[in-house]
Amino acid sequence: MSKVKIALAGAGAFGVKHIEALQAIVDAEVVALVSPEAEKVKGLAQKFGIAHTGADLADALALNEVDAVILTTPTPIHAAQSIQALRAGKHVMVEIPLADSLKDAEEVVALQRETGLVAMCGHTRRFNPSHQFVRNRIVGGEFNIQQMDVQTFFFRRSNLNALGEPRSWTDHLLWHHAAHTVDLFAYQTRSPIVKANAIQGPIHPTLGIAMDMSIQLKAENGAICTLSLSFNNDGPLGAFFRYIGDSATYIARYDDLVTGKDEKIDVSKVDVSMNGIELQDREFVAAIREGREPNASVAQVLPCYKVLQDLERQLI
Repeated sequence: MSKVKIALAGAGAFGVKHIEALQAIVDAEVVALVSPEAEKVKGLAQKFGIAHTGADLADALALNEVDAVILTTPTPIHAAQSIQALRAGKHVMVEIPLADSLKDAEEVVALQRETGLVAMCGHTRRFNPSHQFVRNRIVGGEFNIQQMDVQTFFFRRSNLNALGEPRSWTDHLLWHHAAHTVDLFAYQTRSPIVKANAIQGPIHPTLGIAMDMSIQLKAENGAICTLSLSFNNDGPLGAFFRYIGDSATYIARYDDLVTGKDEKIDVSKVDVSMNGIELQDREFVAAIREGREPNASVAQVLPCYKVLQDLERQLI
């Protein structure tokens, strides 16, 4: 198979991250860029040598040369656009979350099974070298998780994206940011989640969402997880994962990893790159070329969305 030709929908912060990551993958090429932001699309197309641009995803899906689609669009349309791409006969990777309801996530999974196309969700923590290092120790029988303690903190009291630009939709602590940890906890413990509890703080008067949330999880094998999330945190920002195990403690900060005593661990040789987005994209392209199910396929991550629905019911 020649290069996998990709249409990318979404010209925001994560759209740019994927374009940059795909530049490093010799088996992939971005041939179309879709976004209603005409000036931004034009500038990115010129910068990265992308041939086709437009405002409508349907136009990109109609291009015969397009093999696959990467969606970095607003959360509320993730499922609908994934279904649109699969029905057009294109492989699809959608950024996290797969959907903002279990029903929509199940519809994507059902269509993927019907078409046999590659459909993957951007659960990037599975690919970050820091988390891969811990995973390798778990699979090798050298480390077992007793507890995960996770902090996911941002300062977003207005509706802005990661670049500080206005958003046309509202981000959500549960259906987006908690999805990373819920999936990672089950993935790393290699055990399904059997108990999940959640509480949330006050609802923001204009955004209409809870700005703070606390979640507890328990896996079938007995491991537990405590997750704290906030859009109110005026301090260090990001997601910090503490793995407390039977033989060590690890703290993962995106692609960096230290011991519980803050001793740096070299994870530069864990994979071919230190860029989690690039490694995620490499898996997507490889799965298409090899005709196999990718890590973080929509079917593999569906249990995460079942847990999120259970948690949402507790918050109503």
